[in-house]
Amino acid sequence: MFSKETYQNRRAQLQKNVSGGVLLFLGNIENPMNFNDNPYPFRQDSSFVYYFGIQEPKLAAIIDIDEDKTIVFGDELEIDDIIWMGSQETIKAKATKSGVAETQPFQKLFDYVGKVKNSGRKVHFLPPYQSVNKILLSHLFETKIEALHPSVEFIKAIAAQRSIKEKQEVAEMEKAANVSNEMHRVAMRVTKAGMKEYEIFSAIQKVVSDNECSFSYPPIVTKDGGVLHNHYRGNTLQNGDLVLNDSGVETASCYAADLTRTYPVDKKFTPKQRDMYNVVLNAFEISQAIMKPGLNYKEVHRKAAEMLVEGFIDLGLMKGNAQEAVANNAHTLFFQCGTGHLMGIDVHDMQDLGEHYVGYTEEEPKDLETFGWKSLRLGKALEKDNVVTIEPGFYAIPQLIDQWQKENKLADFINYDKVNEYRDFGGIRIEDDFLITENGYRLLGDGLLKKADDIELLRLESLK
Repeated sequence: MFSKETYQNRRAQLQKNVSGGVLLFLGNIENPMNFNDNPYPFRQDSSFVYYFGIQEPKLAAIIDIDEDKTIVFGDELEIDDIIWMGSQETIKAKATKSGVAETQPFQKLFDYVGKVKNSGRKVHFLPPYQSVNKILLSHLFETKIEALHPSVEFIKAIAAQRSIKEKQEVAEMEKAANVSNEMHRVAMRVTKAGMKEYEIFSAIQKVVSDNECSFSYPPIVTKDGGVLHNHYRGNTLQNGDLVLNDSGVETASCYAADLTRTYPVDKKFTPKQRDMYNVVLNAFEISQAIMKPGLNYKEVHRKAAEMLVEGFIDLGLMKGNAQEAVANNAHTLFFQCGTGHLMGIDVHDMQDLGEHYVGYTEEEPKDLETFGWKSLRLGKALEKDNVVTIEPGFYAIPQLIDQWQKENKLADFINYDKVNEYRDFGGIRIEDDFLITENGYRLLGDGLLKKADDIELLRLESLK
């Protein structure tokens, strides 16, 4: 946990940005894996972590703006719990560390919410994503789950506040980035032909555990990099394959990193692989370079797409004018996702609150229809102390190539004969995390090699 003043100040700022009523926070539970006493690893709700810092299951909290009162609701351990779990720090003690003086048993939450509702005051709540909290809200408000309406005012206030990172938050994300950097270096060192993908995963998992961290999302460690979210790890690696490793950690305080590197199983990239790798690296470097406060992230994405297309034209996969090709979405045959996203306590920061509130504005809403653009998680203007990723890529998806070619889609920009030479290429992605500064940006962490020459040097040393 941070200092109690941190949580007090965060809650005080939040109170100023909501007009009145009661702010309701629901923590997460230990979700059963296959029966009640065998749960999945516990992860606290991110907004609960941000405003209270307490990582304990089955908690709730309220901030009563009108009465200037904050209460944490939760049940202390009883002797049956202590027999199995041992003595634990009390909820009361943890609440005190968060600057909250009052705690009550969990069931008292129903009484408090009931009184507020009966008085005609508003209870603000956030979009629930755990089933147990959907049911809990249904009971608290005595209505069907589908009739629950989260507070837009509450969501917007949290999104605005959590988007701007404090120095101590950035420091935690630097820690996560540095552990993630080491994890990726280990992956590059241990990889060799004949290994299974899961053996690389095993090696990076040790780095995570050795640093008392956890994965911030399920890692993607695959030779089939054309599958955007590929969680299968059973393939055997062969010389000539590329490994795409998209993996990051979160610290004990839940702050995340998100990095991707692509490297050869052999000592060197093939000429074809190296040419495509440099196309992606160029798009990475040029789109990164334009980031600054006030620039819409849509323009970062557009610049990345245009640089990719210029590279594809040089390689013969595309033709025509790069800007026109991107304007017609021809790039999405090879680049179907977004160039990046906000990051913080969540790897996709505040995704649970709604992308249209977090990554976009009412004046410039998210495009929900256009292929490629609908997958861009962040489009609004960047602000000082945002943390974002940059992650352009090339993805060869045979089924998509076949569909477009059958329709002769965007043939003014695409050379399908050449494209089919890449149908089994797989994918390349390069990704780092950046803090937006007063005049530009800076890389988080101590830096991870990304130039083809440097990667080949490491691979050569590893395979001696």
